[in-house]
Amino acid sequence: MTEPTTAAAERTAPEQVELGLDTFGDVTAGPDGAPVTAARTIREVVDEAVLADQVGVDFFGVGEHHREDFAVSAPEVVLAGIATRTSRIRLGSAVTVLSSDDPVRVFERFATLDALSDGRAEVILGRGSFIESFPLFGYDLSDYEVLFEEKLDLFVHLLDEGPVSWSGTTRAALSGLEVFPKTESGRLRTWVGVGGSPESVVRTARHGLGLMLAIIGGEPERFRPYVDLYHRAVDELGQPVLPVGVHSPGHVAETDEQAQEEVYEHFAAMNNRIGRERGWPAYHRGRFAHDIRDGSLYVGSPETVARKIASTVRLLGAGRFDLKYSSGTLPHDAMMRSIELYGTQVIPRVRELLAEG
Repeated sequence: MTEPTTAAAERTAPEQVELGLDTFGDVTAGPDGAPVTAARTIREVVDEAVLADQVGVDFFGVGEHHREDFAVSAPEVVLAGIATRTSRIRLGSAVTVLSSDDPVRVFERFATLDALSDGRAEVILGRGSFIESFPLFGYDLSDYEVLFEEKLDLFVHLLDEGPVSWSGTTRAALSGLEVFPKTESGRLRTWVGVGGSPESVVRTARHGLGLMLAIIGGEPERFRPYVDLYHRAVDELGQPVLPVGVHSPGHVAETDEQAQEEVYEHFAAMNNRIGRERGWPAYHRGRFAHDIRDGSLYVGSPETVARKIASTVRLLGAGRFDLKYSSGTLPHDAMMRSIELYGTQVIPRVRELLAEG
């Protein structure tokens, strides 16, 4: 595997790397194999976050979706519930679909979460990989690009937490208006989730925001050029140096074999369900094995997963790695054990490996 450039490696010292978890609130299977209710799934997500806090995970992210197979459509509400039952873990979205929301309301909700969590809130903004929210909230998909560009620009103005004057074509203008509540720190930590578009990388750098790479397919090294592009753009634009994050799916169990057997049928079913909507080829065991060995699937024993995460962090000079631990109908009990192993064994081992250089 190619080693990271010196500049990228120098940006991220081992002790600076944050190791988090993400979930989309995938509707899980109960003991009888039937899907549980969305309400139960949401309550279980809160329990999963509480465990993540207890075992030393740095960040817990909850995604936004508006479809039957994912239970969470209002991540800030779920995160607020989590905030009242946790004490140290950072809390945020994964991602917030800004294109079909209002930037002012998004800022207000996350500033409120920041207050409830005593300054632990952050937001990852994105366009989302699904389009259900556009017709649901009355937006035209033909405006896909301009909606995100304009709303991201407004959100960046709001981050200064002062009077805002802004105008665009996608919402009413603001003229010297302020938004409340404000955060106690004076700045809400903000990332942009990017799937691999150079234009999106440069836009993120231009706005001075953190880059969160959603690496859900292919080899991690394919994303090195985007990291290098981001750092070049940040330097040329005179923006502050911010960390690059990585979001990828995975599952941890006591052994490689157990982890693979626990997650495969659920992961494959999820991929095939989404694949039928998008024209993907059928997912199969061979592809699963390839994704674990060479791709962006972090499945295995604590040692296997830790080594792969450490390799990706070194390769990309990442300041954060978030494991998407939920996989379709994977049962709650299996996810709880995965979270426990991730916090108690994977995270310490990753830090050891990175300290070794």
